[in-house]
Order: sequence, then structure tokens, then C-alpha cells
Amino acid sequence: MAVSEQFTARISTELSESGDALTIRVTGNFDFNIHRDFLRAYQDLSPAPRRYCIDLSETQHMDSAALGMLLLLRDHCMRECTYAGECCIELRNANTDVCRLLAVSNFDKLFTICPGL
Repeated sequence: MAVSEQFTARISTELSESGDALTIRVTGNFDFNIHRDFLRAYQDLSPAPRRYCIDLSETQHMDSAALGMLLLLRDHCMRECTYAGECCIELRNANTDVCRLLAVSNFDKLFTICPGL
């Protein structure tokens, strides 16, 4: 059974049964207003998951603060994983505008991006 938690109406998480995968769902605008909740979604997990999935299926807009939050998650992941190769972050189900922002920002070189349908 997976463990779920909802921090605000805009961030929800689901930790796999084994604890090695965390899904973070962002609803609405992914911006500075949710930075504390986004950080809280992953910072205090011990041990840290090896896989992170950021589900953007319900994200309408993403700004530069959100890009920064994703970079902070990447830094956290690299720091917490015993071997850097063990850590995986996927950005999933982004709409066309969000995919465009991720591409222009070259985030496809830092993260696995799985566009929405």
C-alpha cells in the first residue's frame, strides 16, 4: 500500500510501498507560492527515495521559480543518493506550454521528460 499525503490543494505526494519512489503532483500554477510545500514534499524522507516522479498533468503554468525548485530537487537527490547514478527524476505529463519552457531551458539534459498525451 502506498502512502499519500496532501500538503496544500496544489501539492500532493505518494510514496511507494518500498519507499524507493516518490510521486509529487502539482496542481494549478507551479510557482514561487508553493516552494515551501514542494520542498517539504521530499526533504524529510529518510531514507531518501531513489526515484522521483513530478506529475505535471494538472499543472497549467510553470515559472522560473519552479525551474529553480526542480534544480534544488536534483541537488537534493544527488546529495542523498549513495551513488549519483542511482537517482532518477522524471517530469511527466506536462502540457505543451510547460514542455516548451522545459525545452527552452534545456531541462531535457538534466531530467527525463515524459510529455503528456
